Amino acid sequence: MDSRAEKLQQLLRDARLWRGDRQAPLRAWPTGYGALDALLPGGGWPCGNLSEIVYAQCGVGELRLATPLLARLTQQQRPVALIAPPYLPYAPALQQQGLNLQHTHIIDAAQEPDALWAAEELLRAGAGAVLLWQERLDLHTQRRLQLAAEQGDGVLLAYRRGQQSAHGTAALSLRIARVAQRAQVEVLKCRGARPAQPCLLAS
Repeated sequence: MDSRAEKLQQLLRDARLWRGDRQAPLRAWPTGYGALDALLPGGGWPCGNLSEIVYAQCGVGELRLATPLLARLTQQQRPVALIAPPYLPYAPALQQQGLNLQHTHIIDAAQEPDALWAAEELLRAGAGAVLLWQERLDLHTQRRLQLAAEQGDGVLLAYRRGQQSAHGTAALSLRIARVAQRAQVEVLKCRGARPAQPCLLAS
């Protein structure tokens, strides 16, 4: 066996090599919901990536979906930001869910260019997570935000009202809805794995 064939055989035996019959390895922060983490490659929100959260109406659990991540990051003194949320979050409720308010920033950007600029700059500066509410992100903007998330190794959660995912460059796309008084999450798109059956989050 020549040296090239031997090297190829060694590579195929390497446990670090990803094979198509398994989920691709992916660095991620746990969502804080075991049933959801079990569906996602890496077991949570992909680091250094844009993820999308689609919701039909406010109050279905869309913010609570992210609060375990925000609590974990702010307890580690990493800044997080909520940009242009439709309603001003109630600070005592965030604190009750474990967020360190000293490292939690709410940015009221009325104009879309201001919101996008703030998100990009915060990600590049190393914010642990940025939550951005926008009705629409074109592909060029998604790519810019994706690059900023990669550069700062942060998590970007883009919130959008609607029924269907815009997909685009998002590594992960989730749809959240209220079913029988509980939040149900459906994986619409997931890089490294196929979408799975919807799961109900623990209340």
